[in-house]
This record gives sequence, structure tokens and C-alpha cells, in this order.
Amino acid sequence: MRTTAVLAAGAAAGFAYALLEAHAFTVRHAVVPVLDPDAEPVRILHVSDLHLVPSQTDKIAFVRDLATLEPDVVVDTGDNLAHREALPPLLHALEPLLALPGAFVLGSNDYYAPVAKSWSRYLRKDPRDADTPRALRRRDTESRVLPAGELAAELRRAGWKDLTNRRDAVITRHTHLDLVGVDDPHLDRDEFPARAPLPRGALRVGVAHAPYRRVLEAMRHDGAELVLAGHTHGGQLAVPGYGALVTNCDLDRGRAKGLHGWPGPRPDARGGQGSYWLHVSAGLGTSPFAPVRFACRPEATLLELVPAD
Repeated sequence: MRTTAVLAAGAAAGFAYALLEAHAFTVRHAVVPVLDPDAEPVRILHVSDLHLVPSQTDKIAFVRDLATLEPDVVVDTGDNLAHREALPPLLHALEPLLALPGAFVLGSNDYYAPVAKSWSRYLRKDPRDADTPRALRRRDTESRVLPAGELAAELRRAGWKDLTNRRDAVITRHTHLDLVGVDDPHLDRDEFPARAPLPRGALRVGVAHAPYRRVLEAMRHDGAELVLAGHTHGGQLAVPGYGALVTNCDLDRGRAKGLHGWPGPRPDARGGQGSYWLHVSAGLGTSPFAPVRFACRPEATLLELVPAD
């Protein structure tokens, strides 16, 4: 009886901590040696997976304050919304960042609001069974539809590049960022753009919401040297010393968040070892039906691109 009570108390304390950690927003910093030898450093702010609901004033304030980091470019990898009324507060949160050059793709929770479901679903081998287009058609999707089109229009109006199955570019600090993106692979909406030559001296950067292997490989064959993605929440619930339990896609757990080489070791130079740099953001939010994080704080990341050795 006493053992049961101790275990129950420990579980309650862990759950209470996980509720608090979901609001412990932080900024990560990472250095990416990927530019030409004489290039000036470029600062990319990577934001992802806000899953915003109107009442989250602390998250809104944190996102607004990110502009003080003075990034050169902002890249948003989707899942900004989690409520049908969240667009105005989201635009308020992003307002200071929208004054900067930026690019974006959308995620499944920009198209459809999340629904309550068993947490065990995330432990299945193929977690997409909850969110595939076929599954969505089986539900009352009318009440779940989010204003993705309005969101994309507002971001484009601010000057951000829409990378929904298309290419574009941003030039900053004399560095040409040649951008390629896809719509959300988690919903099978990705259609990789037609091949295009890389402008001389440009750095090809891939952008996707969910880092499925098929997309990562397509970007490798396309000549990307840096790819940015989100979706995983870093596992959301992690075990200290072990890491993420799941990634909610077919990416391995070891790359659930942070900066890694893909598909092999970290490249030691531009295009070195046949690999590129992959950054997966753990994101800033959670589903409103699972508002917890454990050993995986919500984050935005400032990536400093510097010359490669």
C-alpha cells in the first residue's frame, strides 16, 4: 500500500513538472560550418510547432521577443495553429519577425485542428494513421479546418517566401540562400519541385515540416547543404540519458531534435562525405490535448552559418 502511494505521488509530481516544462521556453544556439571561406556569418532563426491557442499569452510574448536576437532570416517550419481563432494572436506574436526576411512551409496543424486521442497512438510504428488524408475524410473535418490559406496569404503579404512545393531565394549579407520546400509530408502533401540549377556561389537550403526520410533523400539529391524541419517536438517526452521515445515519423530517434548530419556523419566541408546538415527543431508547443513536455523544453533555435573549414 505504501509503495503504491509513493509511486502515485511520484507520477503526480512528474506530471506536474511536465506541465510546467511545456512553458519553459528557451532559445538554442548552433553553429553550422557551411558557407564559403570568405562569406560573412548568416543568422537564421528557426521557429516551429507553436500549436498556438489564443490563451497562450506567455508563448506569444516569447515569440515576439525573438526579434531581439536580430536574425538575418526567419524560417518557420509549420504547425503554427491549434485553434480556429488562433490566427490573429499568431500574427501578433510573429509581427516583429515579419519585418525581417523569412520563409515558411505549413504543417498538418495549420490545415486541421488537433483532436483528442490516445497517447499510445504515438508509440505505434506508423503514427500517421491518425492524420492521413483518408483518416481525415472519415471525421467531421469541417469543424477542424483551420485558416491555413489566410495564414499563408498574411505571411506572403509580409514578404516571407512561400515554399509550399516550390523554390525561392533570400539574399542576405551577400549570401544567396537558394530555398526549396515541400508541403507537409505527414499528410502526404509533398510534391518535390522540378530540378533547378544552383546559382553560382549559392547555398541550397531545404525546408519541410516533417522530416520523413523520402523528403530528406530528395533534398540530398537536389544538392541541399542544410535542411530545416520540425514536427517531432523532439519526442516531447524524453528519458534523460536515453532521449526521445518517438519521432512521430520515420526519422530515427537520435535525430529527433538538434543539428546532425544526414544521412551519415556531420559533413566536414561543403558537400563533404556526401552528407548535409539537418536541423530538427523540438518546437515551441504541444497539442492542447497533451500539454506536457519532459526532458525536452520548448525551443526556438538561432543557427549561425559560418564558413566551412
